[in-house]
Amino acid sequence: PESSMSGGSMDYGYATDAPYTPESPKEDASASMSTNSSAGLPANVKVIYTARLELETTEFDNTVVKMQELVASLGGYFENTSVNNYSSYRSGDYTVRVPAENFEAFKTQVGTLCQLRYTSSSAEDVSEYYYDTESRLLTQKTKLVRLQELLAQAEDMADIITIESAISETEYAIDTTILS
Repeated sequence: PESSMSGGSMDYGYATDAPYTPESPKEDASASMSTNSSAGLPANVKVIYTARLELETTEFDNTVVKMQELVASLGGYFENTSVNNYSSYRSGDYTVRVPAENFEAFKTQVGTLCQLRYTSSSAEDVSEYYYDTESRLLTQKTKLVRLQELLAQAEDMADIITIESAISETEYAIDTTILS
């Protein structure tokens, strides 16, 4: 029997690609007025777009292959894949990640591969979290460089041990900042 696909969740999760430069003053009118071409947002805004799509097809395997090709062509990847086999049909649940500038193209094109039964979209502004994390990371990296310079100049064993301990703590702080 032919298979159908339903419940195909397509979740997007990249922030926009707008570069952030901490040296540029936030009061600069030209900086605040520039926009991100993919969404018409100010360049310093970081947004995560999410869509939930329910798709249906009588050509499950063929549709999955075409979906994989579409995702690859848009610079994305499958983060999670789950396929359920029932007695008369199969269903798939997928988390797909594509760059922000390809979010709308993905939603439009995946709807041409099969029957689009349901869709919803949302956007989350993660700018504050992004820039806070970036700032903490920059501070820790600057501290690490200074500690390494001090270590190179240290002559007393007690100073060396103290500085090496501080370097280890700073490297841990960098790792936890990156992973958070």
